[in-house]
This record gives sequence, structure tokens and C-alpha cells, in this order.
Amino acid sequence: MSRLAPRFAKLAAENRAALVTYCMAFDPDRATSQAILNGLPKAGADVIEFGMPFTDPMADGPAIQYAAQRALAAGGSLKGTLEMIAEFRKTDSETPVVLMGYYNPIYAWGIEKFGKDAAAAGIDGLIIVDLPPEEAGELLPHCRANAIDFIFLTTPTSDDVRLPKVVCNAAGFVYYVSIAGITGTASASSDAIADAVTRIRTHTHLPVCVGFGIKTPEQAAEVARVADGAVVGSAIVAAAEDARAKGEDPVAATMALVAKLAQGVRGARK
Repeated sequence: MSRLAPRFAKLAAENRAALVTYCMAFDPDRATSQAILNGLPKAGADVIEFGMPFTDPMADGPAIQYAAQRALAAGGSLKGTLEMIAEFRKTDSETPVVLMGYYNPIYAWGIEKFGKDAAAAGIDGLIIVDLPPEEAGELLPHCRANAIDFIFLTTPTSDDVRLPKVVCNAAGFVYYVSIAGITGTASASSDAIADAVTRIRTHTHLPVCVGFGIKTPEQAAEVARVADGAVVGSAIVAAAEDARAKGEDPVAATMALVAKLAQGVRGARK
């Protein structure tokens, strides 16, 4: 079993949602990225999404596109990303880590080898943005064989005919992309998110986490009132880069923002 199910069960018992944070491996360099990854749980992250650097992040907006460019320039690779997660596991055996990115690096690595290597590094889940259910058949068995939850994406255009096809092979949680667009741009209304979460729950018993467009503690709290998790990515990546550009500490800036987001999420249902 991955760490995701126990973590969401614990949070449900506490009557609160998860704060799911995203950061990019190797952004802006390996050492800084490792420090950010290692510090996220203490700052308040309940689940961590760790991005694989890739040349063509088609679902991502400018903040994460630039992060990928910086990561690749710093020598980012799938091998290095798995090594960073293994390093994280030396001091944290409880926080779920979900690897997020695109299929090309995994395919090039070799899907059977990837399943074993990812599990050995300490990965709990996998989000592959450009691998819909119809195309996931060759990777899914290797995830299941290694207790890695495959997390599928749903969107505002996933209707009641499409949703069962998306969630039937999902594990860990269902990721609801709250806008019809790329990361870090527009934000959906709280009413639209609530309606979507309610509809998705009619098709699955898995937790539903909402991402894309959540930038502030207030927005995270709104999502946390109705969903099982609020996912924040671009705002965290941007906070680190803004600090670095000003000559300030990107790790400290990241932890400060995550602490505020965690406060919003944890107080949402009180």
C-alpha cells in the first residue's frame, strides 16, 4: 500500500482537507530543490507532488515552464529526480510523494524498470499529464505491481459518460483540474468547484483533490471546505523564483508561503 490512503484516512478523521504542494526537481538547482523538498512537511504540506523536468510541459503555464527550463539547465533528469526522493526518504518515511510530469522520460527509462526504481526511491503515486486512461494500459500494471497509485485527471469537460472511464483505474486520489486551461492562470469559482467535486464523488469513493489556479491561502481554504485536498503549484514555484531573483532565500520564501497555505487549509472547516 502507498502512503496516500493512510494519509487521507487520517485527515478525514481530523475533518480536514490535505494541502498538496508542488515543486519542480532541480529548480533552480539540485541543492536548493532538495532543501525545499525536505522542508515541505514541516512547513505544512500533507502530500508532495514532485515535478520531473521535461522539455515540453504542455499543460503548464509560464511559472512551471520556466521552472522546467531552469531545472534542465541545472542538469535535471529522471535519474536525479528519483535520487532526490530517495534522499528525502532518509529523514521522512511518512509523507506521501507523488511524481508528476510527462510520459516521455518514463518511456525512455523503460516502463518495467521505472516501476521498480520509482518504488525503491519511495514514490507513492504518479500523475502523468499526457497519459489518458486509454493510453495508460502499458504502465498501469507496473504501477500496481510496485504499489504506486496511478492518479488520473478530470476536468470541467469530463461529463458523466467520461468520468467512469477516468476513475475506474484510478488510485490514491482523483485530481480535478478546475479550469479549462494551463496551470497558474485563471481560477474557478468556489461554487463551480463545489458542484464538480459533488459530481465526481458520485462516480468514485477516492478522495478528490482540486488544482490549477489555486494561489492564495484564501483560495486554498475555499477548496478545502468542499474537497479532500487543495493543490498549489505555480504560486509556490513563483514564490521561490521571485525570492531568488531578489537575492533572497528561495527556501525560506517557499516555507513561508506553504505555512500560510497550510493555515488556510487547516482552518477551513472550523
